[in-house]
Amino acid sequence: MFIDIHTHAYHPKIADKVLAQLEGHYGIKPVGTGQIDDLLERATKAGLDKVVVHNAATAPAQVVPANNWAIAIHREHKRIISFGTLHPDYPDFERELDRLWRNGIKGIKFHADFQGFRLDDRKLWPIFEALSGRFVVMLHVGDRLPPEENNSCPAKVAAILRDFPQMTVIAAHMGGYLHWQYAVEHLVGKNVYIDTSSTLAFIDDATLRRIFDGHPRERILFGSDYPLFDPGEEIARLRRRLSLRDAELEGLLSGASALFRSSK
Repeated sequence: MFIDIHTHAYHPKIADKVLAQLEGHYGIKPVGTGQIDDLLERATKAGLDKVVVHNAATAPAQVVPANNWAIAIHREHKRIISFGTLHPDYPDFERELDRLWRNGIKGIKFHADFQGFRLDDRKLWPIFEALSGRFVVMLHVGDRLPPEENNSCPAKVAAILRDFPQMTVIAAHMGGYLHWQYAVEHLVGKNVYIDTSSTLAFIDDATLRRIFDGHPRERILFGSDYPLFDPGEEIARLRRRLSLRDAELEGLLSGASALFRSSK
């Protein structure tokens, strides 16, 4: 089963606003509408069977509404695997995790840079303890600020991995958007998944090859970061940048299948 591990889709009422915010932050003009039907149409054209859709609550009050959306699209669309979200200041996270689990949600997304906290904030540690051995955790990593100033970075992820070795973690953007040299230092070769999202258009050939050759192949997952990029175009770019044979490409596209089969 071919899976895009890293996509986003928004309710029609807010999709245009979110796309404008994404373009303003990243300087990348999004593709399509940012809505479910457009995402699934592009996934079909790309030959993908399923997509993982993420969202992130930027305030504690947004946790329940964001997770209601995740549950709704998970129920409505068989091709969607939804991840829920939490915020370190949300008080009753254990009950919310139980609610998500009962509704078939097996993953949680954190975007520290957009959510306004640091990945080394110890408020997260009880949450990580509750997630360990149960949920798959997607962490946004990296941005324009240097690691010590940025809310997320590869070194912060490495510290989380040391303290929570039983937690299944995906470090997005090949271990750190614009932080790839630090990903090589802190994450490559470690017990962590990485995805290809928002990387291939920016990373230099030598660093891309160091990450790809240095990390366990079964822990590298395809992600497009739709609506910033089109899944089909990212698959083509992935093949071209790394000169992948068919079997190698298929391995990256299908790697997440085992990850979800292992969720209990």
